[in-house]
Amino acid sequence: MRTQAVLLVLLLFAAMIPAKAQTTPGRPANDSNSDQQPGFTQTMQLPPALEQFNGSGTVDKLVPGVIKLPVLDAIDRGLKHNLGLLLSQEQTGTARAQHWRSLSSLLPNASFRSTETIQRINLAAFGIPFTVNGSTVVGPFSVFDARSSVTQRVLDFSAINRLRAASEGEKAAQFNVQDARELVVLVVGNEYLLTIASASRLQTARAQFATAQTIFQQTQDLKRAGVVAGIDVLRAQVQMQQQQQRVLAAENQVERQKMTLARTIGLPVGQQFELTDSVPYTPLPPINFEESLARAYQRRPEYLAAEARMRAAEMQVKAARQERLPTVEMNGDYGALGRSPGDSRATYTVAGAVRVPIFQGGRVRADILDAQSALNKFRSQLNDLRSRIEFEVRSAMLDVNTSNEQVAVAQQSVSLAGDELKQAQDRFTAGISNSLEVVQAQESVAIANETYIQALYLNNVAKLTLARALGVAEQQTRAFLTGR
Repeated sequence: MRTQAVLLVLLLFAAMIPAKAQTTPGRPANDSNSDQQPGFTQTMQLPPALEQFNGSGTVDKLVPGVIKLPVLDAIDRGLKHNLGLLLSQEQTGTARAQHWRSLSSLLPNASFRSTETIQRINLAAFGIPFTVNGSTVVGPFSVFDARSSVTQRVLDFSAINRLRAASEGEKAAQFNVQDARELVVLVVGNEYLLTIASASRLQTARAQFATAQTIFQQTQDLKRAGVVAGIDVLRAQVQMQQQQQRVLAAENQVERQKMTLARTIGLPVGQQFELTDSVPYTPLPPINFEESLARAYQRRPEYLAAEARMRAAEMQVKAARQERLPTVEMNGDYGALGRSPGDSRATYTVAGAVRVPIFQGGRVRADILDAQSALNKFRSQLNDLRSRIEFEVRSAMLDVNTSNEQVAVAQQSVSLAGDELKQAQDRFTAGISNSLEVVQAQESVAIANETYIQALYLNNVAKLTLARALGVAEQQTRAFLTGR
């Protein structure tokens, strides 16, 4: 009995060591379930500046019961509710307002004014040496004036280039919205894949728990028949309980992942839903790198936005330099003037003005230096982005190729681990080996299944990342996630 107790303690300690050493990179540590996974999960993480894409700006109403959630519906919901996209669309409104503000300085400014005044004035105060009835005070008398006025800036090169810069800024904002849509598709697709992977882990854990229950029952029968020792029963019972813990942890992870997906696509956190699509494993056809990179430069929205921002900065430099040039302006008004509306007469004024800057205290030079500094910054960012796009395309293609091989190896490992478990069970039933060999085979099956689930997830994410790197995430991800 003492020997059996010592062996049981050692077995429990050995089972706890590898389990507690397993963590989930990219996810917060959770002591309640981190020690239940036979492997680890690598997830795609967004930079802190893009964390708003993990939330929703608007949320649908809670629907009773369980709703079906296809992957295309999830993407459509994300494009409608995702916080990052909604914030990006608001930035477009700001850029459009700046465009209209710049345009207003070149469009005619028209206004209408109607006044009627009653005055009593002292002529002597104005230096007028006249008297009326012996007094310099005149009045009261009334003046009525109804007049429309128009001001038009005829020639202003600086304002013209500021308008061009604002137009490029609006284009950049529109490209940013397209980029936000690409990110929403990528994030929603990733969360959907994570939910599928979590559901697969739960299904695998339940199957392993059922197998452990069968082995435990079989071991009890063999002990009653005097074939195996009591330590084999204890070992089988420990393994069964460990598998039960993994089932509980997997159930918790599925529910947490569902809530994360709901947050991303605008579903209420408490909404019950069921995924209806399982993303099949489909190897990508060969891709030509040079052609793909050239298309990426033509399609990546953030690269097009960076080009638009650089063109806007160039227009701002021109506008700053042209502040030294003369401007031409026309003013005119037309209206009725008289003592009352009844005796008013039509009057008008037309005036032209030329403004020639001579000395402005260094303001123009400061504007030029400021605009040139901004241009240099945007040019450097564009060059860096061009290099980063090439890096992302190369990395994504490398990840796709590597993950394809990992999926193939993982599939073989699952098959081999299943054969190993079957043979270990047969040897144990025949009395050739003890239950330790069966427990080890069960762990091999668990690790092989986790490796396959992880490899399949990484392969799918690599394809999503490649579509994002090529600038076709919104168009191609829908087809890819539905198996086409």
